[in-house]
Amino acid sequence: MSGVRSARHIGERVPPRPAYAARVADDDARTGARPGGPERFLVRGRLENLPRRRADRDLVLRWVAQGTLPLEEPVPERDLTERLGELARDPVGLRRELVDAGLVTRTRDGAEYWRTRVTEFDPL
Repeated sequence: MSGVRSARHIGERVPPRPAYAARVADDDARTGARPGGPERFLVRGRLENLPRRRADRDLVLRWVAQGTLPLEEPVPERDLTERLGELARDPVGLRRELVDAGLVTRTRDGAEYWRTRVTEFDPL
């Protein structure tokens, strides 16, 4: 009954099952377990939106940076945008977020980008 109570249910203590919890339970049943890392923010393998929570956003940005840019190896703007475009709906916005987060540095004219920070996703 999803939270709707009638007079005959007043004595019962049955919490409603939120629609989100039902979807998560159904997904878990179909696929096994839900991923716990940054992959949990992907929709059909793509990043549709960055998470709102700062810690989650930073986690996803570090994961994207490691997956799209080699450490301290310059990459032309067009190549980086194409790589990000394979992963995200808004590759230009994602590129800007990577720079703003300090994970990626660019030349003054924006022609080349490179990653300068090691993340927890880098093989050690």
